[in-house]
Amino acid sequence: MTDISQIQYGRSAMFARRLWSDYRVWLTAAFILALVTLLDPVQGAASLGFIAKALMTTAPYLLLSIGLAAYAGATGADGLIAKAFTGAPIAMIFVAAVFGGLSPFCSCGVIPLIAALLVMGVPLSAVMAFWLASPVIDPSMFALTVGVLGFEFAVAKTIAAIGLGISGGFFTLILTRYGAFADPLREGVGNGGCGASNIRNPKPPVWVFWHDVDRRAKFTREAVGTTLFLAKWLTLAFLLESLMVAYVPANLVAQAVGGEGIGAILTATLVGVPAYLNGYAALPLVSGLVEQGMAPGAGLAFLVAGGVTSLPAAIAVWALAKRSVFFLYVAFALSGSLVSGLLFQAWVGS
Repeated sequence: MTDISQIQYGRSAMFARRLWSDYRVWLTAAFILALVTLLDPVQGAASLGFIAKALMTTAPYLLLSIGLAAYAGATGADGLIAKAFTGAPIAMIFVAAVFGGLSPFCSCGVIPLIAALLVMGVPLSAVMAFWLASPVIDPSMFALTVGVLGFEFAVAKTIAAIGLGISGGFFTLILTRYGAFADPLREGVGNGGCGASNIRNPKPPVWVFWHDVDRRAKFTREAVGTTLFLAKWLTLAFLLESLMVAYVPANLVAQAVGGEGIGAILTATLVGVPAYLNGYAALPLVSGLVEQGMAPGAGLAFLVAGGVTSLPAAIAVWALAKRSVFFLYVAFALSGSLVSGLLFQAWVGS
């Protein structure tokens, strides 16, 4: 190979690596969709429609979250938020868990807010509490759960969400005090040092930021960057979810999680992680299984484990945080869901 050929090969390889690094999520989603369309054209069109509908449904929450995060960065209010979260970490864990369980944000809508909090230097313990509680329940999901499974089940699910957030937050706090997770964000996702700097050297926020050219540019930059970041990961998440809904029969899930006793609760917890469809599809499924004799504790464990590890929620954690944080998140989902199911079963059976 001549020197010129080697140079051209090196440039091509470098271009390919950069292309894959910058667009690997989009390329992966495009490849999966193309393959599905080739093998099953009807499902390919259905998946595309599913993605579009899901993005439109979550758009209001996403726009609000992105706007708030960009506004906080442009005005300098991020320093105030970060400082507020550093004063009393134990109190913040409780507040974050309760707010996560009661807030109207879906698991997708909180992604930019979570990213902003981590970048601002907010302790991972409070963020973890919010992150764990948020996907399990929200006001609309509470109302739907009451209608499908009853008030008792809805209250149990809410308590499980908040309890999971609090326990996960405290355990994370203990680990961080021993030096773990000093830098939880993935490389290229924000800059954890900025938040720490804002806390050490707080500056008065400029609420009317649009009169400043630099602040306007920062707002635009952060809003566009966050939007593109969310778009690629949510597109992949909704694509995989559409395929799961299409190719994982509900009766197969029902056979796996049906039954009574501790074994059924453990199975429901484990099956809930990969087999969970979505919050709205899972409720009638669990309702039918409970009517057929499945232990209520198993139903709750399936809903909690599946909610925390649903594709949009799990991919959000994977996209923002390092692998160690992601595996900790999944461990909390499994253990917390199992405990929630056991406690609920003991309570309804007493």
